[in-house]
Amino acid sequence: MKSLQETDSKIFDLIQKETERQEYGIELIASENYTSKAVMEATGSPLTNKYSEGYVGKRYYGGNEVIDLVEQLAIDRCKELFGCEHANVQPLSGSPANAAVYLAVLNPGDKVLGLKLDHGGHLSHGHPVNFSGILYNFVQYEVEEGTGLIDMDKVREIAIREKPKMILAGFSAYSRNIDWKRFKEIADEVGAITMADISHVAGLIAGKAIENPVPYFDIVTTTTHKTLRGPRGAVIMCKNAFAKAIDKGLFPGMQGGPHDHVNAGKAVAFLEALQPDFQRYAKDVIKNAQAMAAELMKRGYRIVSGGTDNHLMVIDMTSKGISGKEAEVALEKVGISTSRSTIPFDTRKPMDPSGLRIGSPAVTTRGFDEAGCVKIVDIIDRTINAHDDEAALKGIRQEIIELCKKHPLYK
Repeated sequence: MKSLQETDSKIFDLIQKETERQEYGIELIASENYTSKAVMEATGSPLTNKYSEGYVGKRYYGGNEVIDLVEQLAIDRCKELFGCEHANVQPLSGSPANAAVYLAVLNPGDKVLGLKLDHGGHLSHGHPVNFSGILYNFVQYEVEEGTGLIDMDKVREIAIREKPKMILAGFSAYSRNIDWKRFKEIADEVGAITMADISHVAGLIAGKAIENPVPYFDIVTTTTHKTLRGPRGAVIMCKNAFAKAIDKGLFPGMQGGPHDHVNAGKAVAFLEALQPDFQRYAKDVIKNAQAMAAELMKRGYRIVSGGTDNHLMVIDMTSKGISGKEAEVALEKVGISTSRSTIPFDTRKPMDPSGLRIGSPAVTTRGFDEAGCVKIVDIIDRTINAHDDEAALKGIRQEIIELCKKHPLYK
């Protein structure tokens, strides 16, 4: 077989360019991370050639004796890592995983209580433009305007008033710990199914740095990238009572054949997360995020909720007189990747919001410590202050390149 370089030089060159971008850029997007070489080897393996519709020992195609072993290994490691009763490792991504859960335990029009998108939730948690908001009757709780925190007493009030069939806890832009036990107590009070979406904090949970919702919740979904440092994909974990419905909801309900090469990558990532050094990594992610938040606030930036308990924070950029989009563009010019974000009660449009979301997982993987993260904040601050000065931004770009050379990624 010919190599990629021989077969398709254009794609080969683009991959090289993206590799260089990652090598000489600072990655602060909270949902991104760097997988290990081992994970990349598994996801780039000949397992991509196999089709394996069905589940272990119950396939609709022959020749799956090895694939069954791969998938079972991923399942066993996932169960060990999170302490779950049942694990389905086939979801292709986070939103399909959530969709499969809804399909498994809800009927169209059923009521679900979830966190509002611009208050830190996710599109698949009931936003009107998303399938979740179109097919199901989502009612939503918010954070408090003064504190940026979820008020669990108000969540209970809404749950008692609305009597949802499911209560969903989880987020994509909330920087505080969630009271999983209290959510379960509220759900039990109103007779609701509990679902947690831990896509952002799965690695911190696996690393025993924050509390695990699995002992409390009926169903838990997560992506396998982000803080978990695995391949792009997802898993669904649940109590045994929900196992049959969940498996049926995913296949044949939502998906056809799984991506076996990605499942192998998940198995590798789970094994890596079971190692003692991953627990150190998870704790360092939080330390680095807290160091960044403290330094930003010291320099006059407003952090939604006043800090962070996990890997991310949302910065209200209006405290510096620019929008989140303007900040994202300026930082990208110097080689720092971030993502614009709405803030609670935002008066600006979603494509040009007031906030900027940043996170520490990728730079922690790369070897930055608290002092290094404070240095990154200094560069961020200087970039924001010089956001309309192209000459100054070019100078900062060179500074970023030199900083990245001290923390090599692929070189």
